[in-house]
Formats: sequence, C-alpha cells, structure tokens
Amino acid sequence: MNQNLLDSIHTPADLRQLPAAALPAVAVALREEIVAQVARSGGHLASSLGAVELLVALHYVFDTPRDRLVLDVGHQGYAHKLLTGRREGFARIGQEGGPAKFLRRGESPFDTFGAGHAGTSISAALGMARGLQAAGENACAIALIGDGGLTAGMALEALNHAGHLRQPNLLVVLNDNAMSIEPNVGALGAFLSRKLSAPSARRLRRLAKDVLAPLPQPLQELARRAEQSAKALLTPGALFDAFGFRYIGPVSGHDLPALLETLTNARGMLGNGEGPVLVHALTRKGAGYAPAEQDPLKYHGVTPFDVVTGHMPKPAAPAPSYTAVFADTVLELAQADERIVAITAAMAGGTGLSRFAEVLPQRFFDVGIAEQHAVTFAAGLATTGRKPLVAIYSTFLQRGYDQVAHDVCLQNLDVTLAVDRAGLVGADGATHQGLYDIAYLRCLPNITLMAPKDENELRHMLRTAIEHPGPAALRYPRGNGLGVPLDADIRALPIGRGELLRDGEDLAIVALGSRVAPALEAAQRLAEAGISAAVFNARFVKPLDLPAIAQLARRCGALLTVEEHALAGGFGSAVLEALAGEGISVPARLLAVPDRLVEHGDPAAQLAEFGLDAAGIAAAGRALVSSLPGCIATPNLRTAGR
Repeated sequence: MNQNLLDSIHTPADLRQLPAAALPAVAVALREEIVAQVARSGGHLASSLGAVELLVALHYVFDTPRDRLVLDVGHQGYAHKLLTGRREGFARIGQEGGPAKFLRRGESPFDTFGAGHAGTSISAALGMARGLQAAGENACAIALIGDGGLTAGMALEALNHAGHLRQPNLLVVLNDNAMSIEPNVGALGAFLSRKLSAPSARRLRRLAKDVLAPLPQPLQELARRAEQSAKALLTPGALFDAFGFRYIGPVSGHDLPALLETLTNARGMLGNGEGPVLVHALTRKGAGYAPAEQDPLKYHGVTPFDVVTGHMPKPAAPAPSYTAVFADTVLELAQADERIVAITAAMAGGTGLSRFAEVLPQRFFDVGIAEQHAVTFAAGLATTGRKPLVAIYSTFLQRGYDQVAHDVCLQNLDVTLAVDRAGLVGADGATHQGLYDIAYLRCLPNITLMAPKDENELRHMLRTAIEHPGPAALRYPRGNGLGVPLDADIRALPIGRGELLRDGEDLAIVALGSRVAPALEAAQRLAEAGISAAVFNARFVKPLDLPAIAQLARRCGALLTVEEHALAGGFGSAVLEALAGEGISVPARLLAVPDRLVEHGDPAAQLAEFGLDAAGIAAAGRALVSSLPGCIATPNLRTAGR
C-alpha cells in the first residue's frame, strides 16, 4: 500500500494534494524505497533516511520550486529526488545514465543549486532570497543544512550576512543529528548538543502558555521575557538570535505533525520585515532502518547490501587501497618521528587517519568541515618545528586554495598535503572528481608535487614529502593498488628525479602516477606492432626531471605524456612548457581528461573513453609515430627514415 502511495506522487504538487494525515505513510514509503534501492545500487543511506520527514514537510508546506529549496551537500537528498520525479531510474543512482548521488541544476528544476561540498546552502539561499525580493516575487528561499555543514566557515559567514541584511524571505532549517559523515567535533557541535529535547521544549511552551493566560497584560509581558531568558539558557537560540535570526525550536525532525505546525508558523513569519528565521530540527541519522541507526558511520555511504541483515558483502580486494597504504605508512613514520602530526577536515575515516587518531590521539586533529582552517592551522604548527600532514581529498582541497598559496607556499612552510582521491572517482561524479589539483598546485612557488606509480612508491614518496623542508603535495588515486610487494624500509626519493622503466627508440611515453602501469602495457602492445617505445615514470610534476625527459625527447623524436588529470594546466602542459623553455621542439601528444565535466560512471570505462587505458595509449602512440616524416606506416614494421 505504501508503494502505491508513492505511485501517485510525481511532483511535490501531487504531495500537496494529500491530506496531512497521509504524510506519515508517505515517509514510511520513502524509507522503504530508499533502503530497497540503495541496497541494490549503493549510495548515501544514513543521511537520507534521517531527513525523510523534513523533506516531506518542506515540500508540503512550501510551494517548491517557486519557493527555492536548497539542500546542503546532497547526502540527505534521496527523499527529495524521489518526491521530484526521479523515482524511475533511481536504482541507477550514481551510475552512468542514472541520477547523480548529489544535486545538479541540470537534472531537475527542483534542484535549485548544485550541492556536492558542504556549507554552501545558506549562502546560495540568501542570494536567491535577495534576488527574489529584488524581482518583487512573493517567494522565499529555504536552506536545509546539517549541523556538520554548519561547522564550515562559509556557513557562518552566510549567517552573519543574512542577519545583517535582515533578509525577510530566508528560512534556514538546521538538521541536527550530531554528525557530519562522522561524529561532529568542535565547540559549536558541543554547544548544539547542550539543548532541550524537542518534547521538553514543547512542554515548556505549553506550560508557559497555560501559566500566562490568566495573568494581567503587564505580568504576561514580564513572564514572556522570563520564558525567553530561560529558553536562551537551555537552547542554542541565543547564538542564532545574535546572528539576527528568529529561532524556532528545537522540534523533532521525525514528528510530522510537529514539523508541519512549526514550518507553517515559520512560513507565516517570513516577509514581515523582522529578519530571517531558523528552525532547529533534531533528527537521527539512519532513522527507520535499524542497522543504519546503530552504525550511522558505516551506513553513511554504502555498497550493495542485504536489506534484512544489513550485511555488505565485500569481494576480496586484489591489493590494499592506496588510502590504507597511506594510513599505515604515515602511522609508521609518525611513531618514529614525534614531530609528525596529522590533520583532517571531518574525514578521518575517508582519509585513513582513524587509526592514527587511535594510536596517537595527542598528535591528531580533526578540525570539522573547515579545509581553510586545516591548512592554515598546519602552517601555524609548522612555524613551531612540527611536521604537519594534512590529508584532504583533491576535490575538497580546492576549498583551501588561498591558504595553500598564501599561508603555506608563499611562506615556504614545511607542510605536507596528502591529496587523496586524485583522478576519477566513479559514482560520486562531477562534484568530487579529483582532476584539477596538478593545475592549481603546480603554479605555486616553493611547492614540490609528486605522484606514485603504485602503492610501494607511495610509501617512499610519503617519507620524501614529510622530510622535504618545505611545502610538498602527494597525489594518489581512489581504489586499490596494483598488488606490488611493499618494501620493508621506507626511503626518501631524490627530489625531481624520475625513472626510466623501459627503453625505446621510436617514442618516449612519459607517464605520471596511476597511468604508469597502463603505459608499460601499451609499450608492450606497441612492441608487438613493431614500435619501440620508452616508458618514463616522471614521479615529480614539480620539479620536473627535465634533463631526463629532454634527453628522451631528443633521442626518440616523439613524445607522449599520460596523466589522470584535466588536460588544461596539467602534467603534459608542464612538460611542454619546460621543453619550450629549453628550445626543444618535438612532435608530441598529451593524453589527459578533456576539458569537460565528467559525470558519475565507471572509472575504467571513462579512462577507456578518454584513451587513458593501455589500448588508448597504444593507439595514440601508433598514430603519433605514423604521422612522423619518413615513417613506414605498414603494420608490424619499425619506423624508419629518421
């Protein structure tokens, strides 16, 4: 019956045709659908389950999409997708041809703002509210943000600005579950946790109403002030009042009648010139599905699982992940060097630093969703002789770019950046692709930038980066390593020196990081076609091993660069810039990710599409060599005439 109810809901307008009494059944149906579908496809489960009633109530009370609903991040958005016409095809979420795991403006008019990084919703909603007001439209903007997202400095900046503007058509709904991906850290999270429970808050309001009713008007006013003072002491209302918001709450985020009443009251308060409104809703991450409630961290992002047991079968990996090797190595190095400290921005589990936190808690810092602070905090530590290592995904390091430039590189401070998820990331899609870090890092002064060809080289590069007495960045991909043996001793590599893995005469393939192994396979394929290709593992983007690369280019007469990164400003560009600076002109082709948004999909298929697998590299090598003057284009013959 519950699923039949969903069959009648194609847009929120259909939802608003239902009686309010039917909404709890809608919430049950949405939960069942989310659990069933994500069990097949994988995706973000616990966050979406915790926000079901909130999203039902928001779409019911407000006239979306005329009223602009902005979701922070998108982890919590699966019920939103199901209510806005994307139920069909939802089983393919995060897969090619299916809906995105996050929000995208091009996917639906109800996705009013793309959401893949936390902390953006209040800023975006404030801009929308101001624009609607300027256009004379009788509509509002609503930001739905988690308490984890509220730790982002950008969210606090937006609260400050909204209160200053006294923006009358802005509503912020705080989805407070005491977690981001992992349990929240910091003083703000602790402050929010010291609050009345929603039932207690409602009992206080009812008691105050009963007590005040028979009193004379002057005494009623005094009592109301006393009530507000007590509420300020017992709830976070004082904080948001200081930002210029009218605070309502806390209210249970799973009590639909209470939510409908609260949001209807909040809607009535908008537009009267008294400033923005904030509704504080208390929720449980994973609500309604026992395994996710019991372990919301494990069920934040899931692979396919058994609905009845919650068990997620994991096939035996052929090799440890790069992240796991990084985690083991940094802990090994830190146990031998007390100067090493580790920093993450709300991603201890994702970056592999959870074990570091357990073993060396006094030298581990989780700063919350605050990448800017993480980088500058590391810079401050470096001035005291510490050796800080900041582990952040490539896509999130973008958020701390000014701090990397101004606070680390310009001051030449000894900070190591462990840039995880560098390259294609699969189901997480366009908002999370790690395709730009080479371009935005290599242009900075003083930085050393490197990428390992395999998990063993990752270990040596990590020591190299930490021992280097200045800024260093180490980029490595998502997923498993190649299964190579790991050296017992971790040694530092010579800065700016690559390695020739295979010699050749007709073509020089200069590969970086994850593309070294397929370049070697491509060279073998080319050899079978009669083309002798050298393969050079560059190791370093900055400083480049220019002497070795220049010698190869001159000797072979043709150059092919290969990288898992955007073409514009990437490793291949760096190589050509360096050769041009030496006055070396050589026929060349750059293999990289083209200048376009790369959506969610299978990374292996995407690499093949972009010609970055062994077959694509071999094809590019054949085409380049066959285009050279004097080349004999007959198959299985070596090039000649040069």
